[in-house]
Amino acid sequence: MPEAPARNPLESFLNAVQATIDGPVTWFREKIVEPNRQTYPWYHQQFRRVPTIDQCYTDDAVCIFEANQQFRRDKMVDNEILSILRQRFEDCVLYEQPDHERKCRSLLDTYEKAAENWFIKYGDLGGYANAKTAYMKQKHRMIWERRHGPVGTGMKQVAGEDEAASEH
Repeated sequence: MPEAPARNPLESFLNAVQATIDGPVTWFREKIVEPNRQTYPWYHQQFRRVPTIDQCYTDDAVCIFEANQQFRRDKMVDNEILSILRQRFEDCVLYEQPDHERKCRSLLDTYEKAAENWFIKYGDLGGYANAKTAYMKQKHRMIWERRHGPVGTGMKQVAGEDEAASEH
């Protein structure tokens, strides 16, 4: 639909200035940028992986910001995966009643393992967690496992402690 003619000289002048500034920009975007851009549906958009927080320098604010954004995206994806697995299990239970305990066992095992892994990575971090707090949690867990064995198996006894405990 063509534009209506200008009602006065000032409007005509402003339209000419606007066309002079906006015209080349619009042409460049429509003819150069958009045809050469790879398009994804919004639900399949793939972000490039950025350096993790342990690869960033302490004074590199941009790298830290990108690592935090990547952490947030990863957490949202993991939340959705867990939600889908939970929904599949619940649907199986509703559909397979009364034999759901046998027929849905594999879905329950998959969901429980995914929930355990989610808790290992994101559990107890709170609502304002970022990549650095998750990295510190991972580091502390690795130190604990090196000293005491896998979490949940109890603490390892040192050889000297075993003898001291048996003497008393």
